[in-house]
Amino acid sequence: MGFRLLTCLLLLGGKSFCQQHKPGIDGMAPSKWTTIRLTQAPGRSYRTIDSQKKIYTQEDVYFKTWIPIVHNSKFSVAIGPQYRTEQLEFEDNGENSIHMLSHWNLRYAGVDLRSLIAIDSSSWLIFNANANKCGNFGDYRFSNFPLNYTFSSAFIKKESDNKEFGAGLIVNKSFTGITILPILIFHYNYSKKAGIEISIPYKVAWRYNASTSDIFYVKAEALNRSYFIRQENGDCSFRRIDVDMGVAYNKSFTKMMGVEAFVGYRQNVSNRLPTDVIGVKKSGIALSLEFYIRPPLKK
Repeated sequence: MGFRLLTCLLLLGGKSFCQQHKPGIDGMAPSKWTTIRLTQAPGRSYRTIDSQKKIYTQEDVYFKTWIPIVHNSKFSVAIGPQYRTEQLEFEDNGENSIHMLSHWNLRYAGVDLRSLIAIDSSSWLIFNANANKCGNFGDYRFSNFPLNYTFSSAFIKKESDNKEFGAGLIVNKSFTGITILPILIFHYNYSKKAGIEISIPYKVAWRYNASTSDIFYVKAEALNRSYFIRQENGDCSFRRIDVDMGVAYNKSFTKMMGVEAFVGYRQNVSNRLPTDVIGVKKSGIALSLEFYIRPPLKK
């Protein structure tokens, strides 16, 4: 969480600041300066030991923007504040022991600090630091929630305009514990219009460039949602790890604006729930629509 997609930083550090040599290969989706994304995952259901299942829709709205701080030919730094709201929209508000879940005000507020250091004309070191708070902000103030941290770094080597690879490490410290994961990156165009983009552990995708402004993806992307829930009878956590598998379409309308739509299947991998709450249907269809503003490019 916080280091959502390394590729975003690569493009930000390159195309956004118009370096002559930059990470990222030809044909990749444009870098995104400001992003607003709406997501719907309907048809999920929970129950308790002594109640029937309740059907709900996961709904979330995500906002992020990048602010360049320092940039020169060897070193770039950008800061990225971000905010997400999520709710569980139940179809029926009838009285049962899960009714309280519909009153959660799930929020995520954080900031990324990312830097890119040029080693030479075809290789870079990339560093990321993220701090955030996430939980049910409806009943308690922002200051009542613990601060989570993520630190990551990676080395990127670009062999040509159509091939690059890299590796690194992510360390995350949150209220759920410490997680350490490797980063593996491989971007390759095997034809003029098609390529693969691999950023493990977050994304694996096949890309087809129908035109310079129309890009199709078949992809699998990992999502981590963790919220700290403060309750009078004891604190707990609500955490999901999902994988979205489906088709995305990216359309650039102008040099400054674009949209990306996704439809597919969201497979739940892990689901930590409050005590006595049981997930009945944790996987199903997922839809998202993202509006973005591209960074201004220098001529």
